[in-house]
Amino acid sequence: MSKRLVVIGDGMVGRRFLEAITERDPSWEVTVLAEEPRPAYDRVRLSAFFDGVSAEELSLAGELPGVDVRLGEPVVSIARTSQVVYTDSGEYPYDKLVLATGSYAFVPPMEGADAEGVFVYRTIEDLEAIKAHAEGKRHGVVIGGGLLGLEAANALGLLGLKTQIVEFAPWLMARQMDEAGGGILKQHIEKLGIDVATSTGGSKIEVVDDRLRMETNQEGVAYDTDLIIFAAGVRPRDQLARECGIEVGERGGIITDLSCQTSDENVYAIGEVAAMEGVCYGLVAPGYSMAEVVADRLAGGEATFPGADMSTKLKLLGVDVAQFGAMDGPLATTYLDPVEGVYAKLILSDDAQTLLGGMLVGNAEPYPLLRASVGAKAPGQLADLLSSGEVEGTLPDAAQVCSCNAVSKGEIMGAIHEGCQDVGAIKACTKAGTSCGSCIPMLKQLLTEGGVEVSKSVCEHFSQSRAELFDIVKVTGITTFSDLIARYGSGAGCDLCKPTVASILASLSNGHILDGEQATLQDTNDHFLANMQRNGTYSVVPRIPGGEITPDKLIVIGEVAKEFDLYTKITGGQRIDMFGARVEDLPKIWKKLVDAGFESGHAYGKALRTVKSCVGTDWCRYGVQDSVKMAIDLELRYRGLRSPHKLKSAVSGCARECAEARGKDFGVIATEDGWNLYVGGNGGFTPRHADLLVSDVDGDTLVRTIDRFLMFYVSTADRLQRTSKWVEALDGGIDYLREVIVDDKLGICAELDALMAKHVDNYADEWKGVIEDPEKLQRFVSFINAPEAPDPTIEFEEVRGQKFPAGASERSHATPVLLGTPSRLDSASLSSERE
Repeated sequence: MSKRLVVIGDGMVGRRFLEAITERDPSWEVTVLAEEPRPAYDRVRLSAFFDGVSAEELSLAGELPGVDVRLGEPVVSIARTSQVVYTDSGEYPYDKLVLATGSYAFVPPMEGADAEGVFVYRTIEDLEAIKAHAEGKRHGVVIGGGLLGLEAANALGLLGLKTQIVEFAPWLMARQMDEAGGGILKQHIEKLGIDVATSTGGSKIEVVDDRLRMETNQEGVAYDTDLIIFAAGVRPRDQLARECGIEVGERGGIITDLSCQTSDENVYAIGEVAAMEGVCYGLVAPGYSMAEVVADRLAGGEATFPGADMSTKLKLLGVDVAQFGAMDGPLATTYLDPVEGVYAKLILSDDAQTLLGGMLVGNAEPYPLLRASVGAKAPGQLADLLSSGEVEGTLPDAAQVCSCNAVSKGEIMGAIHEGCQDVGAIKACTKAGTSCGSCIPMLKQLLTEGGVEVSKSVCEHFSQSRAELFDIVKVTGITTFSDLIARYGSGAGCDLCKPTVASILASLSNGHILDGEQATLQDTNDHFLANMQRNGTYSVVPRIPGGEITPDKLIVIGEVAKEFDLYTKITGGQRIDMFGARVEDLPKIWKKLVDAGFESGHAYGKALRTVKSCVGTDWCRYGVQDSVKMAIDLELRYRGLRSPHKLKSAVSGCARECAEARGKDFGVIATEDGWNLYVGGNGGFTPRHADLLVSDVDGDTLVRTIDRFLMFYVSTADRLQRTSKWVEALDGGIDYLREVIVDDKLGICAELDALMAKHVDNYADEWKGVIEDPEKLQRFVSFINAPEAPDPTIEFEEVRGQKFPAGASERSHATPVLLGTPSRLDSASLSSERE
């Protein structure tokens, strides 16, 4: 006699259960009743839908032998006595029933919440409706500043809408962050042009002149908008259980024991609908654990729920956020760098020896290792950890590496020893890394620990490293991303490989970066040849080689800043920044600057920024060489050189080092006999003095050596790898580098010379390329459907005699956040150059 199993719901957790039960005990006759019209899909990556990922790519559908999946057939009732599930089109007897109905989007009680243009953010159908409604619109409001709210805000940004986040709690992501972390996250979000209002809730929505107006609990504060998304949390879908008499919790959710069994011995509940001993878990990892428990029980086992790992990692618009383990404990060690926008907090045992949990904002590189280290030896200095992303010591085999699928280090190492030689094989064998993907960097490190040479592939779409793609483009002459991925990759590409290939094409002098298909590969800053600021405006930074500028040119900068009402600031790199430019004004500003002899300073690009100089022999009585002329020559030679990361340089006229050359990617210091060249320095988290490469060389030798250094770096470095890390990673370090580019050990110096000569010959100013091209000019508008209209949501105020983004006066006088006691505050390394 067959055993009849009915599963209600086909979400991520339901699908994991089906995979587990068909593997453990295929004797069950399984019927799945699903309300949605499509099979299970990856709801964790739902926002990728707005970034070009199709519904088919998000699908989790696969072969499930012996399983009858009925889509679009919602259950209307459950008869527990007769053990039958009813739908509008049939009835389904069961021996065991699994409720995997998930949750629904919570909409706070508010008048007008059902108005046209108001949405929730839960299903692909919701996203399709949002996308359709947003066409031609300008502004959107997201109610909710948690994980889901930030994803929704990111989605509206990708649709081109100016976005406002309204959060009832005092800070963003209040369930995962403390006040300091939430504050730093808010700074990041606002710098991206998204406004954030905390301690604020909506009270009423009404339609006014074909738009929506939302009143708030703040007196006199209302938002006029085109679209509103509720992303204020979820509630368990426990209605079926309530109606048939199964016990539910006071705050919702189906009560279960540690075996996931409900008050009815023949009914189990898993995922977001389950209140495990009264607690509902809103993340996929605990749901997967429940799915495995029930599958084991139905196969005759005695598994129980092992506990929930509530770790989360989020990256939206380039902002890294992570939380793992405990949020509070006996002792905390904290790190704050307000300039770089980085905050980290580790929760430790009272003897400071054991890591209990923590949070990261602005730099989540150490997250995989830290999460896996919970319960093990606490790491050392946070500043060093954030810089290296490495935790001291070896993780114990019991450490959980993949919380989504409850995979330990021991299981992964076992798979490696049994023949899994790459990340893909580990994923297939253990399921680690198949859900949110945040543990994949850790998988690569464990492969290395297991003696396997790890691939340096750029992403899942290209098996090649950045250096290999560089060589392919150089040798084949490929000029487009589509041609490269068609011939050497797979799929449609992603936000890792697209800008990487764009940089390679630009490095090899492949025309203007906004020509044709190239324009679609650029990030926001490169797309508009300017850095986006916190209120949606842009900065304009003309090149001032060596910091030398004539009075006439200074006057032009002043006139332009005055005409377009721009905030001006002299930077640490001897340039003048102009902030607050509206996107439609950028070409007009550039035209005036270009006509006066200026060009783009590439402050927005992964390229050479500045070559700083002292006054050298021209004015200083200590100068021994003409540092100003050398700095100008170098900056004009390398301007526009696209590279894996930004580049900074300096030239000092004597050993007093007034230009701070040893803190740069390449720095030059004058000597009585010539020039010393230092490479691989930087500021930032862990300031690093550059290494001496050559000494007392003449000018021609100096330039030739820098040429080769830069082209060797551009040709071989990994994506976003600074010169400091690149030099350290070379097998043999600075000595090997000297052998390659000075002694020509590899016989490639002639090729490096030719690459630099090609760059110098093909240089063209990117600003000028836009103002001379009517097609490119069409990109520089706030609204495609209203090209002449400025963005009405951009607001300014006056502070210290200049204009600032609205709210600057409050931020300028804000009291610094105290990071709690007891704590150990690591000294933050603050970079003075932020160009």
